[in-house]
Amino acid sequence: MAANGAPLATSLRSERLTFPGAGGDRLAGRLEHPAGPVLAYALFAHCFTCGKDVRAASVISRALARESISVLRFDFTGLGSSEGDFANTTFSSNVEDLVAAAQHIEQAFEPVRLLVGHSLGGAAVLRAAAELPTVSAVATIGAPFDAAHVRTLLAGDVAAIERDGEASVSIAGRTFQIRRAFLDDLRDSSAELTIASLRRALMIFHSPVDAIVEVDNARWLFDVARHPKSFVSLDQADHLLSRHADATYVARVLSAWASRYLTDEPVMDAAPT
Repeated sequence: MAANGAPLATSLRSERLTFPGAGGDRLAGRLEHPAGPVLAYALFAHCFTCGKDVRAASVISRALARESISVLRFDFTGLGSSEGDFANTTFSSNVEDLVAAAQHIEQAFEPVRLLVGHSLGGAAVLRAAAELPTVSAVATIGAPFDAAHVRTLLAGDVAAIERDGEASVSIAGRTFQIRRAFLDDLRDSSAELTIASLRRALMIFHSPVDAIVEVDNARWLFDVARHPKSFVSLDQADHLLSRHADATYVARVLSAWASRYLTDEPVMDAAPT
């Protein structure tokens, strides 16, 4: 039996699809279906400059599908197999892509009930939830408290971007063009207000040895968020959940937790303090 009480799916159906992003570019996604009945639909937002096929996204999506949750993971604009120019994107445009993905799933299948975000994708799903009233649960993995945390990854290049309007930046061995509009958008993000007004069940996963996004970010998230909220420490896991066992553990705990909220009950009108 799955953690949610439904029969455990022994096989999966994987479907490639494309849909229009917020800016009109075609975004490439993969929808992981359980072999049997679907408990709910979910979206997975990948980490900054990663893609839908990064280990954490693929392992967690498939593991959730085995627990009867269909999951769409997709490449944000300008990344992976999606169209568009990454240099023209911002944190806000990523949020808009998430909303577009949710609208596509609702039109083709059912409304999205669960949002899962890894790293900056976690900050994005927290923001996107406000525009998706059908979502009843949100989970973050190694997420920064504030999207502006990304500036620390660009520390040696911020001055050049501010001065010249754009610069080529090396991230995880790959080169990306980052423009001043991206930095300006991060600066304008209001994380505390977004989190305090979330009004969704929230699960926070974070490793105490995360070398990219320090674990203090999880504490800040937890302190500002209202109940129902939970925290799970990913002992010894790295930021990218590069070990298969760590990603699988997240999926198993996540499915058990989310099953409490993936019902036909309406999203709460207010959360207790």
